Amino acid sequence: MSSSAENADVELVEALQRDFGVAVLCCQKTRTGMPVLWVSRMALTDILGYLKGLDAPYDLLYDLSAIDERLRGNRSGLPDSDFTVFYQLMSIHRNRDIMLKIGLAEEDLSVPTATGVFPAANWYEREVWDMFGISFAGHPHLERILMPPTWTGHPLRKDYPARATEFDPYTLTVEGQETEQHALQFVPEAWGMARERDGAEFMFLNLGPNHPSAHGAFRIVLQLDGEEIIDCVPDIGYHHRGAEKMAERQSWHSFIPYTDRIDYTGGVMNNLPYVLAVEKLAGIEVPDRVKTIRVMMAEMFRITSHLLFLGTYLQDLGAMTPVFFTFSDRQRGYKVIEGITGFRMHPAWYRIGGVMQDLPRGWEKLVQEFLDWMPPRLREYERAMMENALVRERTRNVAAFDTAQALAWGVTGPNLRATGCNFDLRKQRPYSGYDNFEFEVPLGDRGDVFDRGQLRIDEMRQSLRIIQQCVDHMPTGDFKADHPLTTPPPRERMLEHIETLITHFLQVSWGPVLKPQESMQMVEATKGINSYYLTSDGNTMSYRTRIRTPSFPHLQQIPSVMRGGFVPDLIAHLGSIDFVMADVDR
Repeated sequence: MSSSAENADVELVEALQRDFGVAVLCCQKTRTGMPVLWVSRMALTDILGYLKGLDAPYDLLYDLSAIDERLRGNRSGLPDSDFTVFYQLMSIHRNRDIMLKIGLAEEDLSVPTATGVFPAANWYEREVWDMFGISFAGHPHLERILMPPTWTGHPLRKDYPARATEFDPYTLTVEGQETEQHALQFVPEAWGMARERDGAEFMFLNLGPNHPSAHGAFRIVLQLDGEEIIDCVPDIGYHHRGAEKMAERQSWHSFIPYTDRIDYTGGVMNNLPYVLAVEKLAGIEVPDRVKTIRVMMAEMFRITSHLLFLGTYLQDLGAMTPVFFTFSDRQRGYKVIEGITGFRMHPAWYRIGGVMQDLPRGWEKLVQEFLDWMPPRLREYERAMMENALVRERTRNVAAFDTAQALAWGVTGPNLRATGCNFDLRKQRPYSGYDNFEFEVPLGDRGDVFDRGQLRIDEMRQSLRIIQQCVDHMPTGDFKADHPLTTPPPRERMLEHIETLITHFLQVSWGPVLKPQESMQMVEATKGINSYYLTSDGNTMSYRTRIRTPSFPHLQQIPSVMRGGFVPDLIAHLGSIDFVMADVDR
């Protein structure tokens, strides 16, 4: 962090302490790279409004979640708290973040809703209620969101089992099945919807959870007046696997493969924020070769993910041929990925302190063949698809939103940049050596379905440019850091020194033990900003792992964009968002 940024953070904290007095309880030192303030519950919405109303506002609610503190052993210097709710705000203008924390007693788990300040708080608060049982006074619809409506208990509490073997065998009677089916029935009145207007009944259309245009197990209920969408209600959670709960029982190393399955089209891009956050906790600095290898492989997966997007995006618009071409090119990308990592979609190839192995012989030729192949293909996609009159007719000025609307709903990544907002973490907050690369940040100007599609093609060109620089300037050196908390030391060294043998044994059997601390790392992932917020309690595994994904808020925004639109426009918009449900539900 630069000294100017540190000074700006200090000034902001001092201003909050001055204006809110005793409501600002303390400032916590972490390795998150941002000020972390514990504040009074009653002053929460006032402080959120204050931060949003600054000249350079904190105008994006980036994340909102909670932690069960009851089993945490290292809390010295922090306010008493059985449960903690935290709010991470981002300022695009300042390129800075701030985190607010609210401490709660187990017998009084209620916080004022933040939906009046940040609309994006709606789903996040529902998730906290669902996972922790913390209520939000004044919330417009505080219901389960990831778990079924009939679920008992709150899974992210520490007293909730983490393994299926800790539950009684599952049974479903005929009566129980009827109860579950009834719970899934959509009741318009529960969502404030009328069934008719001026004597004419609305039609309620259930789209999904198994529909080609839903891009996964995603359900959205439409309130229709003819083809016009009066309102709609997205329904998620069908793909929820409890990834954050799994992190509480996996060692720091063994959780890496689980990260691959978050955005399952992103491959090692999912590993990157996790291993960077762990390296912050451990104080590990990786060699330049590791940084460059990580960048190269992350950008390879950006391209394969965008190719998947492009084909399905055009398929949703009614073009059947493009998906075959984009999938064919995607296979060429996987040929490179498999040649280097040994795997295709889920390599789990990054390691704490490095990568699994060094680049194989001949990797340059393999990568260069792909780099030579793709540029003319991208131009062909533009000529055949994006310049097609029918595609333009279906996408121009459809489902458009501006930067202010995007920030209000927590939109990041290409969907934000399609509105003209020049914010890319690889430029604004370089990580893993991105500051050593020359590339441009493509921008849109209308924020419509067309811009969101064209932007991915432009981003693939920039990814090719970055990968070419990796090929031309790959540093020499080791593929892992020489640090006792990183991956096990090489076998030849293990057989020479007893200390190294002990380290190897402990790393394999237990995994590293990380000192109590908190860290967070954000990356510009394929679909927007993805981050891991880790809490260590001085153990071999995480005490709390918070996974913030971009697709979650992107789906929450759908109703605000589609009211007054038409059903075909919704299908086009769903295709342009670029989401996968594993990234939403985790």
